[in-house]
Amino acid sequence: MRIRACAGVLLLCLLLVHAGCEQSILRPPPAQTSGDGRDLFGPATMRLHPIFTQVKNLDGSLTGRPDGIEAVLEFDDRFGDPTKASGAVIFELYAIRKDFPDERGNRLAEPWTASLTTVDQQQAHWRREIGSYSFLLAFDQIRDDRDYVLTTTFEPLTGKRLFAQLDIPARVKPSTRKSNGD
Repeated sequence: MRIRACAGVLLLCLLLVHAGCEQSILRPPPAQTSGDGRDLFGPATMRLHPIFTQVKNLDGSLTGRPDGIEAVLEFDDRFGDPTKASGAVIFELYAIRKDFPDERGNRLAEPWTASLTTVDQQQAHWRREIGSYSFLLAFDQIRDDRDYVLTTTFEPLTGKRLFAQLDIPARVKPSTRKSNGD
């Protein structure tokens, strides 16, 4: 009787130890999964920042005349938190057509391209203080009395392509006075 009780207690202890070990084993995810769970913290959305993206004097000349656009690009992960991204970025600048469903008018310049695939490229464009990337798009014909449409396409190394569009309003009112040179 005593032997049976000891054997029963021993068997119960072995089962408990085996069950405890079984619960702590982590299993890999199934091979056939949708792309949803694989990259939780990669870019899910992208936008051109509406306040920081603007016509600017990029070269810092004393004339103060604008000579391009600073495009500030933000990426958020699927939780809505800012994140970094790796891939290629293409910017296109258009004249604006008011009162049209697609406000993009004529393209004003050749597209600007940038890469975010190396550490050096990441460091060159990342602005830690705002959690975004900054790109200086030089364009000598830019004017601060005109409205523009800036579009951005992002092609990540993995994942889906992202698009963003921003209307950039004129910073000053267009002059109604004609000069002798016009």
